[in-house]
Amino acid sequence: MKRVLSIILGGGAGTRLYPLTKFRAKPAVPLAGKYRLIDIPVSNCINSEILKIYVLTQFNSASLNRHITRAYNFSTFSDGFVEVLAAQQTPESPSWFQGTADAVRKYLWLFESWDVDEVIILSGDHLYRMDYSLFVERHRSTGADVTLSVVPVGSKVASSFGLMKIDGSGRIVDFHEKPKGDDLEAMKVDTTALGLSPEQAQEQPFIASMGIYVFKKQALIDLLRRSPEQTDFGKEIIPGAAREYNIQAYLFDGYWEDIGTIEAFFNSNLALTQQPDPPFSFYDEEAPIYTRARYLPPSKLLDCKITQSIVGDGSVLKQCNITRTVIGLRQRIGSGCEIENALLMGADYYETNDNNQHLTRGKVPVGIGEGTIIKQAIVDKNARIGRNVKIVNKENIQEAEREDLGFYIRSGIVVVLKNAVIPDGMII
Repeated sequence: MKRVLSIILGGGAGTRLYPLTKFRAKPAVPLAGKYRLIDIPVSNCINSEILKIYVLTQFNSASLNRHITRAYNFSTFSDGFVEVLAAQQTPESPSWFQGTADAVRKYLWLFESWDVDEVIILSGDHLYRMDYSLFVERHRSTGADVTLSVVPVGSKVASSFGLMKIDGSGRIVDFHEKPKGDDLEAMKVDTTALGLSPEQAQEQPFIASMGIYVFKKQALIDLLRRSPEQTDFGKEIIPGAAREYNIQAYLFDGYWEDIGTIEAFFNSNLALTQQPDPPFSFYDEEAPIYTRARYLPPSKLLDCKITQSIVGDGSVLKQCNITRTVIGLRQRIGSGCEIENALLMGADYYETNDNNQHLTRGKVPVGIGEGTIIKQAIVDKNARIGRNVKIVNKENIQEAEREDLGFYIRSGIVVVLKNAVIPDGMII
């Protein structure tokens, strides 16, 4: 794996995850109480012994830079690194990144200088655990120019992915990015060839790209150089190369979730609280997920009832009822609170002033005030939720933009903005 270079694509502006991406790049969005999305592909690389890792980003990259700098410091005796490459304007290339392929092309001069055999291209907003060494070995054993990691999917979600057809050897013979209508029907295949049972094959008759690729280094250089007008791997580069190049499919049979939307992000986080077997586990000693070490104190629970939930380090909870909730770092929750089906991201700091001083001055302290009810909601970092607030979306509104009041509603989920102040008694 020392002959493999990893490139993680940080994604675009993250509009589908807004307002969580208002102040941060998509890969820097907090996950599971203490991690960030970027920790997933970086940890997969480290566990697969791929230690040369670049992260390409162009939107709100300050928090991502800070996290990576503090989290990933390899020994001076190794050649490993995790480095952020932000979009930049040069005399030869005055525009920002225009797509996945264009982002890699803009830094091709750097990637070309590495003495490696393969380049693995990953996405920064997926939740899964994969041993990339098996992926690369499959690529090498088939003599492929490009190998795509694929999953079988059903009709409901198929149009959201790049779909493909393969021959008996696993070679991709047809590829369509996000087809609709008749084009979608035409991409149905017999997925029993991938090892699915007849019942599974009937439920999942499509083969979808995970947006994860292994390229021979020279094949990547040639494909990007020959068609400078093509800016996206899934829409243009891969379909255009299918006839001339040996493009193979690698079946991934583990849990995989593209968490590019608020709804998917919310559901993926809450699924982690599932017992006894969550779909994704952070409790794997063989393949741990790494993140920044913060040296926070243990959480303190004072006379609380907590059911099927995750509580991050350094939190203080008093006399509250918590059900199926993910609680982030340094979260403070006052007495009498009822919180259900929620994601609370915690805080970046502890307030030095005593909460009572805040209350006497009429200010709302960081955290969740006494007597507050929160259901089906995401509360971003450093939010100040007053006392006796109700965040319940009583009217079941699906979409709303109330940025001036400190919240959005996305797919029926209330999202309280980072640093927002929700005054005492407010009902959302």
